[in-house]
Amino acid sequence: MSKQIYRLVHRQARAGAQLAITNAPDGYIVTVSEPTKSRDQEAKYHAMFADVARCCTFMGEKRDAETWKRLLVDAFARVKAAEGDPIKGQGQIIPSLDGSGFVQLGIQTRRFSKKHASEFIEYLYAWGADRDVNWTGEARYAENV
Repeated sequence: MSKQIYRLVHRQARAGAQLAITNAPDGYIVTVSEPTKSRDQEAKYHAMFADVARCCTFMGEKRDAETWKRLLVDAFARVKAAEGDPIKGQGQIIPSLDGSGFVQLGIQTRRFSKKHASEFIEYLYAWGADRDVNWTGEARYAENV
């Protein structure tokens, strides 16, 4: 039996999922979960990080898109935690293994739910609007993600 995925959006999909469970061999595993983010969402916010890097400075310096990603994901995670809807894998700073420094353990966008990814995109738009970020075509792409 090959892997089967059902998006539970109507009665027929639910019936198909139930049938697959009924017909699955002993030992198979069933997981019901919230939808994960889409590739379109991921592409959109990565384009947005590039736009922020092009338009903004932090602590008086230009930063690359990866640095902005870390800063913005951290800021978004703090907002979501304050709202009582924390992001999985809260970031933290811990001592290095040899004790000579510190290691930043960040929240990973690849683990965002579809809902959190959508909210993150909206957060980025609001954050950018407050700072006059000029969004490129790529950042405006896929408006319905």
